[in-house]
Amino acid sequence: MTILCIETSTSVCSAAICKDGVPTEQCICREGSNHARLLPRYIEYLLQYAKDHHLTIEAVALSEGPGSYTGLRIGTSTAKGLCYGLNVPLIPVPTLEVLCEAAQSKIDNRKSIIVPMIDARRMEVYTLINEEVKAVVVENEESLTSDSATVYFFGDGAEKCAKIFTKPNWHYIPDIVPEAQYMGKIVENRKSIINNRQSIDLAYYEPFYLKEFIAAPSHIKGLK
Repeated sequence: MTILCIETSTSVCSAAICKDGVPTEQCICREGSNHARLLPRYIEYLLQYAKDHHLTIEAVALSEGPGSYTGLRIGTSTAKGLCYGLNVPLIPVPTLEVLCEAAQSKIDNRKSIIVPMIDARRMEVYTLINEEVKAVVVENEESLTSDSATVYFFGDGAEKCAKIFTKPNWHYIPDIVPEAQYMGKIVENRKSIINNRQSIDLAYYEPFYLKEFIAAPSHIKGLK
């Protein structure tokens, strides 16, 4: 199955083509929030790449959140347009799963606990607590888990928490970000879910924000 994957949930913007779970081409920018400018260019390039390599896009996979409100909206609107234009289904993929897949190559101990963390502003992070996605205020290790096993934590939310995690069994893995290239494997391993999700109504689909959007006061003079 050939899938066009889109990942815009954090400050990193990426898109990729995956064939049978294996990435064949990826475009990525790690240098800040330029999603609205870069994503259309990436999509144009990847569609031409698919055409040149005789690949037919069969679905669009979207990293569904949680994450940046703006990034998720840009990714969602782009994915919807592609699904309408190509007449293919939309496959939402949980962003925290994409982040975990990105970290797998750097985690050796299979008995360890992995804690993906996406920045949710202030001292909150989006993470998994007992397999449930939550926005958590982080004060110490017990805010996330009291287990004594080896723990690996990673993601842009982990960076701001690294200084307050002092237990020797907690290990921070830097430079782990969700990338589109990791989405293909997740989708390929869940083909039964794909079949169930083909009926998604594109007109009403929304990304997984988790928290309600609260607009902050403008810092531009004259705007409120």
